[in-house]
Amino acid sequence: MSEQARLGLDEVFGEEGRLAGAFSGYQPRPGQRRMAELIRDAITDQHTLVLEAGTGVGKTFGYLAPVLLSGKRALISTGTKHLQDQLFDRDLPQLRDLLGVNTRVALLKGRANYLCKYRLDLATEQAQLPRREDARALQAIRDWGERTLDGDRADCVEVGDDHDIWPLVTSTNDNCLGRECPLYDECFVVKARERAQKADIVVINHHLFCADLALRQTGFAELLPDTDVVVLDEAHQIPEIASMFFGESVGSRQVRELAQDTRTEQKHEARDQLGLLDAAEALKRSIDPVVEALGRIEADRLPWAELSENQGVVDRLDELAAALDRLVAELEIGAPRGKGLASLLGRARQLRDDLGAFREGRSEADGHAVRWVERRTRSFTLHTTPVNAAGQLKSHVESAPRAWIMTSATLAAGRDFSHFTRRMNLDDARCEQVESPFDFASQAVLYLPPNLPEPAGRDGATEHTLAALRAVYPLLKASGGRAFLLFTSHRALKLAAETLGKHLTELPLFVQGTRSKSALLDEFRQAGNGVLLGTQSFWEGVDVRGEALSLVMIDRIPFAAPGDPVRAAREQRLKDKGLVPFVHMALPEAIITLKQGVGRLIRDTGDRGVMVLCDPRLQTKGYGRQILDALPPMRRTRDGRVARDMLLPADVAG
Repeated sequence: MSEQARLGLDEVFGEEGRLAGAFSGYQPRPGQRRMAELIRDAITDQHTLVLEAGTGVGKTFGYLAPVLLSGKRALISTGTKHLQDQLFDRDLPQLRDLLGVNTRVALLKGRANYLCKYRLDLATEQAQLPRREDARALQAIRDWGERTLDGDRADCVEVGDDHDIWPLVTSTNDNCLGRECPLYDECFVVKARERAQKADIVVINHHLFCADLALRQTGFAELLPDTDVVVLDEAHQIPEIASMFFGESVGSRQVRELAQDTRTEQKHEARDQLGLLDAAEALKRSIDPVVEALGRIEADRLPWAELSENQGVVDRLDELAAALDRLVAELEIGAPRGKGLASLLGRARQLRDDLGAFREGRSEADGHAVRWVERRTRSFTLHTTPVNAAGQLKSHVESAPRAWIMTSATLAAGRDFSHFTRRMNLDDARCEQVESPFDFASQAVLYLPPNLPEPAGRDGATEHTLAALRAVYPLLKASGGRAFLLFTSHRALKLAAETLGKHLTELPLFVQGTRSKSALLDEFRQAGNGVLLGTQSFWEGVDVRGEALSLVMIDRIPFAAPGDPVRAAREQRLKDKGLVPFVHMALPEAIITLKQGVGRLIRDTGDRGVMVLCDPRLQTKGYGRQILDALPPMRRTRDGRVARDMLLPADVAG
């Protein structure tokens, strides 16, 4: 097999290979070939490979080719559903045809991505829709539901993926009736799982991957035992997502959905049991008092230890628990009357038990988890989160001999992978870096504006944002827009949008939050002279090539905000081990995140541009050099004229 794979890689990546024949102007990339060789060897030897592939390596084909050529059964997990669809709809079919292999490929998403015909019927019969547009959306989904073959809501172009109607017509692990559903044989989720069972390669996403490892309820668990290769693309996201799914949570969304579903099923299966309807209404009414009690506290995320003595919060949670008890009692009466009510009884009991477990701290007792509360304007969630999910992840990695490929453009802080491998508990993994093929020294300038204030405190943060805008303003003029301005807080983003809206009227501004991310990017590309302002979601997974993007500004080093209860617990755990939290957590996290943001600038061999980093600590603090040395080797300058000249046409520069 090894010799065949080696010959296969020559045929794929060589100067006369399949890719050269398929793409005009194709140039072999040594890094991509090296990546494919490393993955081929990992598949052959069934070991774990942690591989950082720099921007421009061609990461997707770099791992797809050796997986396809191996003939092994594989799972490929991506960071987002968008990348998942791109792999399934474009990259895999394209490369499969080029290689001439007959690999069967399937797409598997979480159940909330598929239309539920049973809940669609319930919504049509009984839902009280407050807006006309909701009724129109429901009818559009019904029409699409008659045509669709796989029920994937991403294909329903008539209704946006973020429309409020979707929770009414999709299922969750909580409200799915399973085999008791009268439309089970027509279930799109069941059909998707059946296709996955028969496929050679299954494409999933990290949320489904981690949810299933934690819950064993989404269909992926049935696939893992027979899988020879697992590829985790954008693997830097896995530790944080895993912590979320390996923890436990109970919140207002689940309570509200339980109350709403009880009302619906009461009308459907127990119309004469008015006590059930009253209990559902009482449960719904118990949510807002909890939200109001939490609203009197400034922080959005607080450790439970600081709230457990707050009598107002405790009393409101007591009332919520009592409302759950009342609903459970009514459902025990109604459950024999229908499958829907029987399912609701199980959900209500589980929710009651989860609330009790949180308040009693059963999962926190061993010190490996932290209880905390997240509040928003109209909702709340009670979390129990593992301080580190590495143990659970490692047990799956070691569950059977297979190859695990974890790859991303950003996994190391400089050349140090220890932050990632420690969080994943991968003591024996082979760690490799494949450098970017781009000539950063000639393609990009890194501008470090002089004399900027430090972004400290509320007033200092405001002054820093304004100073950063003053520093980048002449460059925006020189570039004629074509810029990303990336911020570490929504407050800074808002201030920048207001300021530039007054002083940069000749260029179109595209501000995160005003439209969907995809719409903003499409409009930015089409404008040709736009300035896009974004926060964290625009730091990674965004690909704008060519002259449409020639200037990127990042306002400050992306250190995590202080006060987060989970981070505080992780810091304490590091201290208990004799490690320094800043050195072993905060700094490598900031480097990895900053590398993601910097990676937006140069996306192709023909790209040129300027990266502006507006945090003076990069020049004044000892760790600043460590951060700068971990970035691509761009030409550095503190002279704004050098940065400006890089953006001007050659006959104008100077």
